[in-house]
Amino acid sequence: MRHTLPLAPQFYVTAPQPCPYLDGRMERKLFTALQGENAEKLNDSLSQQGFRRSQNVLYRPSCAECSACLSARIDVAAFSASKSQKRTLRRNADLDRRATSPWATEDQYALFRDYLDSRHADGGMADMDVFEFAAMVEETPIRSRVVEYTNASGKALIGVSLTDVLSDGLSMVYSFYTPDAPKRSLGTYMILDHIRIAQEANLPYVYLGYWVPGSQKMGYKSKFAGLEVYLGGAWQKMKDPENFSPDTHPLSTDPIAEQVANISLPDTRPTG
Repeated sequence: MRHTLPLAPQFYVTAPQPCPYLDGRMERKLFTALQGENAEKLNDSLSQQGFRRSQNVLYRPSCAECSACLSARIDVAAFSASKSQKRTLRRNADLDRRATSPWATEDQYALFRDYLDSRHADGGMADMDVFEFAAMVEETPIRSRVVEYTNASGKALIGVSLTDVLSDGLSMVYSFYTPDAPKRSLGTYMILDHIRIAQEANLPYVYLGYWVPGSQKMGYKSKFAGLEVYLGGAWQKMKDPENFSPDTHPLSTDPIAEQVANISLPDTRPTG
């Protein structure tokens, strides 16, 4: 029997689980499979509507009684480095960058484990083994790159970003770095360097994942000029981050059926 993929993606909802960002809240995600010959078009379209990629899945927060998580991206043309960010660039001027195909290595996994054990020992990825790590890096149906940062000798791997190349920008899927060089501010530096890569490639945006008002884990993202958040079905310029508060009203999220109905899907009809 011949099996074919559905013409339109099917959307599903995860079971509620404790929120990793706001205490006492429960998170739920709306997701769909990323597969088939139109995977890149679907990834581009849904990324522009606040979705993120994890391996062969696209997801977006869809919590029953909370809409605090806001997808964030940097408008490259509107970005200008702050004095602190300029110092970060100077402190890391000795680093070399190398972009490779999405293949996992032992050095990457060792750095990944050091990063998790130091910063996210109680997080959802804390138990990820080397095979799961390899799947995270390598299972991608779209154009992805592993961006590695090494010291000048090229011997010490100190930072890695798994990055997707979209039609309108770069999406930093997951980044990690050595916990042994806090003065380098490597998390900030890798974002700054991706802004530089996007500028060189004439790509207008760098997608950063989610920003959550009130979450210290996500606070660093609001420090980048040109930041936009996906709110109310549209991208809006971030003004004063202090004016945002987590929206935890029980009626803040539309019913799932309405959310799915309002998703714009790419035109996958053949041309010519």
